[in-house]
Amino acid sequence: MASVTALYAEHSLGLVRLAVIMTGERAVAEDIVQDAFLGLYRRWDQVPAMTAPLAYLRVSVVNGCRTALRRRSLSVRWPGAGPGGDLDEATLAAGRGGLVESAEASVLLNEEQRAVAAALRALPRRQREAVVLRYYLDLSVEETARTMGVSLGTVKSATHRALAAIARTLKEAS
Repeated sequence: MASVTALYAEHSLGLVRLAVIMTGERAVAEDIVQDAFLGLYRRWDQVPAMTAPLAYLRVSVVNGCRTALRRRSLSVRWPGAGPGGDLDEATLAAGRGGLVESAEASVLLNEEQRAVAAALRALPRRQREAVVLRYYLDLSVEETARTMGVSLGTVKSATHRALAAIARTLKEAS
């Protein structure tokens, strides 16, 4: 289907980046995004009823990340924070420019970016989701609430608390 292919070409990398930030593992993130697109493909005949296929994909990816994180038996709050995880400062700093995999790019990051990445990794899941969706993907409060499956107030309070926690962490580090 040409439209699913066009959606994939335009949005798959951004969705993989979202899933990498949420799960900390690129391979898991790629699987989650592939599953989301497969789900969309299977339901493509219902697309006229689906007003926003990209919103459907975002919700599918966030839900897939939640499922993957629930299944992990690790006691670490943020799995990608340790050695071997794909979530590093270079990935977070890459922003919309794509995933950064080179050691050189990681070395070039300044300490402030590293501190922000560490503070983000330390947030509880819901707060991290809210910040990533709002500020990394530039979603509105309404889009973030729909994607997370929560109320507008929950998004606002989670975002507020997350930003306050990040500010405290950065202040303590300086």
